[in-house]
Amino acid sequence: MAEVPSLRRETRYGIPAADQILFNRYYLVGYSYYFRQAKWALEIISSDRPYVAAEKVKRLDNFRPDFRVPEAFRADLVDYTNSGFDRGHLVASANKLETGLQNSETFLLSNMSPQAPNFNQQIWRNLETAVRELDARKNILETFVISGPIFDFDKKVKSIGTEDDNGVSIPIPPAYFKSILTENNRGSLKMWSFIIPNQGSSKPLEDFQVSTTQVEQYAGIELWERLVGTKMEKEKRKIRKMW
Repeated sequence: MAEVPSLRRETRYGIPAADQILFNRYYLVGYSYYFRQAKWALEIISSDRPYVAAEKVKRLDNFRPDFRVPEAFRADLVDYTNSGFDRGHLVASANKLETGLQNSETFLLSNMSPQAPNFNQQIWRNLETAVRELDARKNILETFVISGPIFDFDKKVKSIGTEDDNGVSIPIPPAYFKSILTENNRGSLKMWSFIIPNQGSSKPLEDFQVSTTQVEQYAGIELWERLVGTKMEKEKRKIRKMW
């Protein structure tokens, strides 16, 4: 009998572990009860490339809680109110513009993480745009992307939101990762990975490129685990130019 995750195109090259897997219509989230936010979000950049043509729908901005997550571990709108941090998308709204439903799903709070405004609205957005431009190349058939927070347990972590009865709030990640896997028209697979501090930066994106293996070590998850063999292990350790 086939595993349910295996029936999803997004999981073709693997799906990391999480406390709860949220199967949305157009992307997947691995949710962390401990952090009250996503551990990772996995998507395929929309194959119709609506960002190349005229936008079919506008950004909906209908932020809302995800009631599939148990209340004790669920983020709410009030947690972000006056926090000084953005409700930062892991799966970008601009990646999902084909239909209103597609765009609406990206505004579930299970897809959000507390991001500094000058991070979310600048370098993180630049990386999202770069990924869409990569996907728009004629020789790219499909682009898989996984994004998520990175926590540093050696330092005291700040948080947002009101503590519940157990003293739990939403910790602010000091950094975020994004790993991109493409398949081109020759069947060749290539990957790029980034770790960027949760703060503003004018540095070029290339300065934040790391090996996929390093992301795995920092995030504590295994990426693209269905890609096995010496060749793919070498690919995980590569740092190649994206442009």
